[in-house]
Amino acid sequence: MNISFFEKLHTDGIISNISLQNIKSLQANQLLSVNRELKIILYLGVLLLTTGLGILVYKNMDTIGHQAVLVAIAVISGSSFFYCYKQKSPFALAKVASPNAIFDYSLLLGCLTFLSFVGYLQFQYRVFGNRFGLATFIPMLVLFFTAYYFDNKGILSIAITNLAAWAGIAVTPAKILNDNDFSSSNIIITGLLLGIALMLAGMLTKAKNIKAHFEFIYTNFGTHILFISCIAAIINYSGWYLIWLLVLLGICIYFYKKAMAEKSFYYLLLLTIYGYVGLSYSVIHLLFFTISMEMGSVYLVLLYFITSAIAMIYFLMRMNKKIKLL
Repeated sequence: MNISFFEKLHTDGIISNISLQNIKSLQANQLLSVNRELKIILYLGVLLLTTGLGILVYKNMDTIGHQAVLVAIAVISGSSFFYCYKQKSPFALAKVASPNAIFDYSLLLGCLTFLSFVGYLQFQYRVFGNRFGLATFIPMLVLFFTAYYFDNKGILSIAITNLAAWAGIAVTPAKILNDNDFSSSNIIITGLLLGIALMLAGMLTKAKNIKAHFEFIYTNFGTHILFISCIAAIINYSGWYLIWLLVLLGICIYFYKKAMAEKSFYYLLLLTIYGYVGLSYSVIHLLFFTISMEMGSVYLVLLYFITSAIAMIYFLMRMNKKIKLL
C-alpha cells in the first residue's frame, strides 16, 4: 500500500484526517503471509518422514521383519490415499484447487510410500522377477492416474520421471544396465523420442484443454530431456557431431520462437545454456581433434571461452529487454 499517495490526497483535501489515520493503522497492522513457509515445512516434513522410516527399517530389519515393514508401508500409503479420496473436490478437466494445505502433502506421502512398497516387494521378494520394466511400468500408471484424478503437478512430475526410467530400462539390455553404460545409443535415441513425445503431450494437453495447466510440466521435462539427449548424441557420435550440432541448432530455433511467443525468459535461458554447451564441445572437438594445433588450440579455446561468455551475457541481457517490450 502506497501511504505517500494517500498523504497527497489528504493534502489536497480529498480525504479526511480520520480516513488517513485509518489507512495508516491498516498498513501498520497488515498481516504477514507465511503460506509459502508453511508449505516448505510440510514438504520437508514428508521427505524427512519417508527418509527417517527408511533408515529405521534398514537399521532394525532383523528385529522388525520384512512382512511387518510391508504392512506398515501399505498402511501409511493406503491411509494417505484414503484421506485424499475423502477430501478431494469433484474431478474436472479444468484446474481443481486443493481443498486444504495438508491435502497435497498427504498425497505426496501416499505416492512416495507406494513407490517404496513396490520397490521393497521387488528387492526382497522379486515379485516381477527380472522384468525391471514391469516394476517401473505399474507404478508409472498409478502415478499418472493419481496426478490427473487428484489434479497434482508434483505427482505428475514424479510420474514423468518414472516414465523416463521405464523408457530407459525397456530399451536397454540388462548387460548395459549392469555395466552402468549410460552412453548407449539406445538410451540417447530413446531420450530424443521421449523429449519429443513429452513436448507433443504438452501441446495436446493445452490444445484439447485437458488439464491445460499441466502443459508446462510436460514441456519443461521434454525440453531438458531433448536438449540433454541431443548434447549426448553430439558427444557420443563424435564422427557426426556437426550434424547433431545442426539438430541442436534447430531445437534452439524452435524454443526461441516459443520463448518470444510466450514471453518466457526461462525457455530463452535454457536454449542459451544448452546451445552454448553443444557449441563449445563442437569448437573444442574441432580445434583439438580435427585441426590439431596443439598449444595454438589451447590459446584459441581460451579466447573462445572469454569472447563467447561475454557474447552470451550480452545476448541474454538484450533478449530480456526485448521480451519485456513485447
